[in-house]
Amino acid sequence: MGMIFMTGLSGAGKTTLADGLKTKLKTFGVAVEVFDGDLFRKTVSKDLGYSATDRRENIRRLAKAAHEKLVTGTIVIVAAINPFEDLRVQLREQYNAKIIWVSCTLSVLMARDPKGLYRRALLQDDHPEKIKNLTGINDPYEIPVNPDLIINTSNVAKEKSIEQLFDYVAGILNLGHTKFI
Repeated sequence: MGMIFMTGLSGAGKTTLADGLKTKLKTFGVAVEVFDGDLFRKTVSKDLGYSATDRRENIRRLAKAAHEKLVTGTIVIVAAINPFEDLRVQLREQYNAKIIWVSCTLSVLMARDPKGLYRRALLQDDHPEKIKNLTGINDPYEIPVNPDLIINTSNVAKEKSIEQLFDYVAGILNLGHTKFI
């Protein structure tokens, strides 16, 4: 199996679902690792900004690091916004990545706003805390055209979303009868 690449806007639940999937897969003895886009940006990609070119480079670095882990036999779950459809297609072709779209409405994301990003993106342009490049607000996010799975976290509980993701991955990995408990 290739990497599992979770895409979606900030706050949609990508990392939460990836961590939940990791926990469940480990109970079946599966070697698994989560590559969190936010943490990756603070370490390996700390030299990059948020221009389209830098965002693309960040995804390339993430995919390369994930692939290096994959060749050791570890399942890799990448949780990153990745707003570009052409890069998602490239991930699928180059790394046999399964594209999981963690979908959530903007109204729910703005209500959740755990990092305060949406609040800051909606500030007046001259405000010192204004974010000018938040994906989905003032920077584009291309909706995945043909994702392998869509998980809508707008009104589905975290546990149910993890169950949906686990059932999909368990089917690919042939884990047998593994209905999420």
